Amino acid sequence: KVSSSTREIIKLMNNMLSGVSVFVSFILGFLIIYASRFLMKRRKKEFGIYMTLGMGKGKISKVLFFETLMIGILSLGVGLVFGILLSQFMSIFVANMFEADLTKFSFTISQSATLKTIVYFTIMYLLVMIFNTFSVGKCKLIDLLYANKKSEQVKMKNPYLCVFVFICASIMLGYAYYLVTGGVTSLNSPDKIFIPIILGTLSTFLIIWSLSGLLLKIVMSMKNVYYKGLNSFTLRQISSKINTTVISMTMVCLMLFITICVLSSSLSIKNSMTANLKELAPADIQFYKTLDIDERIMEDYGYSIEQVKNSSQLIKDDLKQVGFDVDAKLKDIVDMNTYATNDILIEDTLGTYYEEAKKTYPQLAYDSAESFVRISDYNKLATLYGKPTYTLEEDEYIIIADFDSWITIRNEGLKRNTPISLLGKTYYPKYQECQDGFLDMTSSHVNIGTFLVPDDAVDDSMRERNILAANYKANTEEEKQAIEKEIASLDTDGIYLSASSKLAIYEGSVGLGAMVTFIGLYLGIIFMMTSAALLALKELSESSDNKERFAMLRKIGTDEKMINKALFYQIAIFFFFPLALAILHSVFGIIFCSYLLETFGGEQLLKSILMTAGVLIFIYGGYFILTYLCSKNIIKEK
Repeated sequence: KVSSSTREIIKLMNNMLSGVSVFVSFILGFLIIYASRFLMKRRKKEFGIYMTLGMGKGKISKVLFFETLMIGILSLGVGLVFGILLSQFMSIFVANMFEADLTKFSFTISQSATLKTIVYFTIMYLLVMIFNTFSVGKCKLIDLLYANKKSEQVKMKNPYLCVFVFICASIMLGYAYYLVTGGVTSLNSPDKIFIPIILGTLSTFLIIWSLSGLLLKIVMSMKNVYYKGLNSFTLRQISSKINTTVISMTMVCLMLFITICVLSSSLSIKNSMTANLKELAPADIQFYKTLDIDERIMEDYGYSIEQVKNSSQLIKDDLKQVGFDVDAKLKDIVDMNTYATNDILIEDTLGTYYEEAKKTYPQLAYDSAESFVRISDYNKLATLYGKPTYTLEEDEYIIIADFDSWITIRNEGLKRNTPISLLGKTYYPKYQECQDGFLDMTSSHVNIGTFLVPDDAVDDSMRERNILAANYKANTEEEKQAIEKEIASLDTDGIYLSASSKLAIYEGSVGLGAMVTFIGLYLGIIFMMTSAALLALKELSESSDNKERFAMLRKIGTDEKMINKALFYQIAIFFFFPLALAILHSVFGIIFCSYLLETFGGEQLLKSILMTAGVLIFIYGGYFILTYLCSKNIIKEK
């Protein structure tokens, strides 16, 4: 049981998940094909024996087809059963995120989810069957029989070319990092955001390609390191793997990067929105309207003739007109106006900093009129909101703001003691920096700057908006919801009146936060598991192929401890090489995400990063440990 607004958010989440699931199915399809390659590698000698006994490739393909079909049906059946059972726990988890009433919770099976799972899974397995048939068809008997003795060729790339490519890739990557941090203001349109994405992807591929060629060469030149223990064996194995999996390693690196950024950002949004609720929605209800609408802009903004006519009256009169008894239903009422004049624009209030700001932040609307509030009106609102109140001398002004980027810009103007002129009188800043504050109740920090001025600095000819904030005359949550429903049902067609309530902001924040978190967790965990599984399957396949090489090491006197140590280092480097590059990308990616999401506040970002690190260690680290243990078991002497 949820409210109607929360139900709309859940519908939106369902639609988004449907689209995301199609994308995820491609990722998982690639993973299944990769897993199939691992199984095929382990059975090459078996297929070779079948062929020496007279079985044709067509019959082997047929055997593989039916094996894959049976495995697919079995895994689909087991997966659906577990999915349906676990979905009940997931439903409770999601319901708690949306703070739903669970008193009428019942066991349900989603027919659409079941059908989509069957369709996606069938398509994936058909592709695997085709791939397996193709793989067997192109195999030669000698390759199948000696597959476990054949090593992946270590191609010694030209070191000078590798150094040149590495330097070029590092420059490209550095420029991409600059664009998403220092040059972020130049990314002022969606198409420009693709520039650092393309540069980052290409440079990641080139860095992995060049390092795969340089790694062995560099360590070989360090004789003391290269010939110590089994380092020569381990490093040649690693170089061989990286050489032949540059594309896979690039994909893993990028997926880990996306995972870290998506998880950190989504958790930060959820935590910040929850933390913001009490601060940014302190009153029960707030009404606001634009005053004195000019008939010339009526059509541009979709105002009706009646709305233009009623735009001169205040909110109290509007509510009385539509039959809402303000005095009977509301208490702690603050009724105030904001003021504006085209004589004072943002560019005017920045003083000598304006030219520099225009170069640094070219996308901002510096030709917008500033907003002014009488100090006595603001203090009444601040008292209702539980915010600090202020005093002003007759020639002073204060700027209140809570949008971090704009605070930085405003502070530069204030440091220059920039004067403003209203009704023929000049005013100077009382403080050299913005003070924390806001007028409109929202779920995020959106106040780019409001000027607090002495009461006589403005007059009614400058009226811009009327704001009415109050609490409900109610003692219980049910009584508050009853007043809320009454307000929502008011017929306001003839008046241009907007309202923002604590309950609506709370529901919207909880719903949006839950949706972002759920999709972030879904994508992040899928990407992380896929990345770790790709590396694990590659390592397990290598361990299977290298079984005889490790047996040879034993024959020449290498003890089991050294072999296990060499295996551990080999797997550790293979797992943490793409992770290290992904973490480096993520540092700059999270800075960019925090810039995009700064209206939610960045106070919860560190907590979200630590939570992401915990998930990463648990899942990715868990795959690493399991891969090492399974690989050790594969190469163990029987």
